[in-house]
Amino acid sequence: MSTDKPFVKVCGLSTAQDVAVAVAHGADAIGFVLTESVREIPVQRAAELVKAVPAGIATVAVFRSEDIGTVLERAGQAGVGWVQLHGQRTAADVAAAHEAGFKVIRAVRRNDPEEQFADWGEELLLIDASVPGSGESWDYAAVKDLAAGRRWLVAGGLSAQNVAEALAASGAFGADVSSGVESARGVKEPKLIASFIEAAKA
Repeated sequence: MSTDKPFVKVCGLSTAQDVAVAVAHGADAIGFVLTESVREIPVQRAAELVKAVPAGIATVAVFRSEDIGTVLERAGQAGVGWVQLHGQRTAADVAAAHEAGFKVIRAVRRNDPEEQFADWGEELLLIDASVPGSGESWDYAAVKDLAAGRRWLVAGGLSAQNVAEALAASGAFGADVSSGVESARGVKEPKLIASFIEAAKA
């Protein structure tokens, strides 16, 4: 993971074209939603798309409420290198993912209890809006102290228009985007993917 430019993860991809655009424009991580969502894709589809992602770019399977055993099984079938854990999680979940050979992004909401921001050993912490997936922006500087010293990603309500400002205000290591690069809910727009990555890394 390079530190000279912000780390950018584009999430919820479902087509080979979207993956190709994200890769071509310098995405550091590609996310595939394997949990109930308008952006969910079958594990087999994720496995096909993962094969098109060059080495050096993180492939991430996103989960919400599944037990850690199910998470690891599906992630293994998809062939990803990372798992992203939303929902009620424990440090033991992170440890189990590591033991299974995966790197971990652990997602929390900006208004979660302070103890949720502790370091559980995950490679990246993702701090999302109060209502993840809402597409609503928030005060990105508000969690700067809570996340101090951590490698963390800012998420929620980001677009090409505000990602540079959000990164500067929050001090985040990088940014995660999904709805901000869509032409309709769950439908990615290649031009928006390209402009978001370029704006984040400018």
